[in-house]
Amino acid sequence: MARDYDSQLLESVAVRRRRLRDALLFGAQRARRTADERLGKVFAGIAIAAVLCAGCVGWSFLQHTLATQKAEQQKQQQQQDQQFPQPTNSPKPAKSG
Repeated sequence: MARDYDSQLLESVAVRRRRLRDALLFGAQRARRTADERLGKVFAGIAIAAVLCAGCVGWSFLQHTLATQKAEQQKQQQQQDQQFPQPTNSPKPAKSG
């Protein structure tokens, strides 16, 4: 019997504390505050998603720009090689005799 009383007492204290905490956090208009909180969380989620998308777009732009620059450098190097060919060390014919 004492055990039932103790568990009931602990449960009622926990319920009272939860109600006091909710009253302190949310005030008299609990239903309205929770809707506002949910709306705030939705906007925060949208903002985080937008930042992540912007980061992905920025990374893609950076990769594309670097790849374009590398391709241009290779093209310029090929043009320079065609205009000014590097001397190759051709083997000299062996002298006979």
